[in-house]
Amino acid sequence: MYFFDWLDHIDKIAFTFIHKDMSARWLDFIMLLLRNQYTWIPIYMFMLYWTYQLDRPTGLKFLCLTLLCFAITDFTSGGILKYHFERLRPCYDEDMTTVIRGIIGCGGKYSFPSSHAANHFGLATFWFFTVLHLKQQRWHWLWLWAFSIGLAQVYVGKHFPLDIVGGGTLGIFSGLCMFKLFEAWVKRDYDKYLKNPSLSLP
Repeated sequence: MYFFDWLDHIDKIAFTFIHKDMSARWLDFIMLLLRNQYTWIPIYMFMLYWTYQLDRPTGLKFLCLTLLCFAITDFTSGGILKYHFERLRPCYDEDMTTVIRGIIGCGGKYSFPSSHAANHFGLATFWFFTVLHLKQQRWHWLWLWAFSIGLAQVYVGKHFPLDIVGGGTLGIFSGLCMFKLFEAWVKRDYDKYLKNPSLSLP
């Protein structure tokens, strides 16, 4: 129990540093922008365009597993784990009353793990390894994208750093599972083609 108390203490120190000590008025606007879902519409449109460039069977697999990855991370983080751990958001935590700057509304009561972190690290992981598998390209910017959203969640006071770590871990695990499923799905169709060349190549 002492370890978890110590971890909670360190987490709150890190939160205070990011949320308060690292704050600046010009950063407030940027961080609010980073965590806004509409900010990233161009990235989602780019991914749709990229998917369209694939052959249709592969593109449909990629799209279906992208949606499944998001559904799994969002439901697991927001619908299961938050109510299992019941960790209060910083704005509901009495220890943080003198720290919270109130630049955004509080939202739901519980914060662990962060659904934003889970969703975006899940997509970043699945996309990164799938693009690497299909095109041999390393889209490192995906990790920066997910990390910046997670950092913004702490900066605006929505989450503690460990909420982001927990959500990110869930997202990475889910994204890797979706990638392995994608890899197996594509390989299965390709093996079927080798056995019966009269079929169209997936």
